[in-house]
Amino acid sequence: MLFGFTKDMGIDLGTANTLVYVQDKGIVLNEPSVIACENYSKKIIAVGFPAKEMLGKAPDTISVVRPLQDGVISDFDMTMEMLRAFINKALIKSKTKANKFRVVVGVPTGITEVEKRAVEEVARAMGAKEVYILEEPMAAAIGSGLKVDDPMGCMVVDIGGGTTDIAIIALGGIVASTSIRHAGDKFNDAIVAYMRKTYSLLIGERTAEDLKLNIGCAMVEHGEDGREVLDTREARGRDLVTGLPKVIQVTSKDMYFALKESVDLVVDGIKATLEKAPPEIAADITINGLVLSGGGGMIKNLDKLIEEQTGMKVEVAENAFEAVALGTGISLKNTEALKRYAAANIHHKYK
Repeated sequence: MLFGFTKDMGIDLGTANTLVYVQDKGIVLNEPSVIACENYSKKIIAVGFPAKEMLGKAPDTISVVRPLQDGVISDFDMTMEMLRAFINKALIKSKTKANKFRVVVGVPTGITEVEKRAVEEVARAMGAKEVYILEEPMAAAIGSGLKVDDPMGCMVVDIGGGTTDIAIIALGGIVASTSIRHAGDKFNDAIVAYMRKTYSLLIGERTAEDLKLNIGCAMVEHGEDGREVLDTREARGRDLVTGLPKVIQVTSKDMYFALKESVDLVVDGIKATLEKAPPEIAADITINGLVLSGGGGMIKNLDKLIEEQTGMKVEVAENAFEAVALGTGISLKNTEALKRYAAANIHHKYK
């Protein structure tokens, strides 16, 4: 196979999923951030979707690892192996070659300088000649089509797998932000805990994620007659009383109760960020509202709940799941602006 010239790329290195954007090709890869290896030989067995299928099922001889936790690299070696496999796969799919390309990597706000250097080191080890670190809310705002260079402020809430990043942006920089290490993974944990407490049913992480994606909601809907409109889904797990396999029907109301505390933390983070903003910027937000991005931003009725709790207009980005990856890719088109976005470095605190 003959490969064309090297294309610059943008990478959304997420706790749950990694997306790769290749210049002129768009998003060419979207796979779970999971890698599996043999414990004895350290040989890589699977990366991405095949590795995710092994979660919770692997024997003692195989380790299935999620090398990013809470939005940061927890296992550098495995992250490098995973990223190498993803980049190679992306290059093959886009029919390009790896040779001194530029790369933009989306990272959560509040990431430390040590963690930034770790991300840069991984990218440079892959052959990147220039590495730009772009904070995820800025990338999400660009990918969602917000006018980040305008003096009128805009607000974005990016709910990923490991972190919820909330930022108010104006004049190409982040004016105020909050990063909460409570996002999609913690939502799954909350569902597992709820099922255990309410139904004495022990479910796995993948089952919890399936429930979240299919019937998860932030508010229970009501029909014209005032009755609750509920979606249902089967939950399979182990009965904690008998120890035997068990299947039960779960409703979206169950998911509402399971996710309520997690959703409240996100709403509190939004309010806290608004409190940090200068009055003029806060006034802009009342006009523009905020945009939700990331997988967690697509939870049913989350936009309606935030509107109800804050009084602001809330929209879910059209390409919510891909917003950060698209933002990293789009930012490559204007190098001067990219340098300005990447250079903006203010102190953030985790909530």
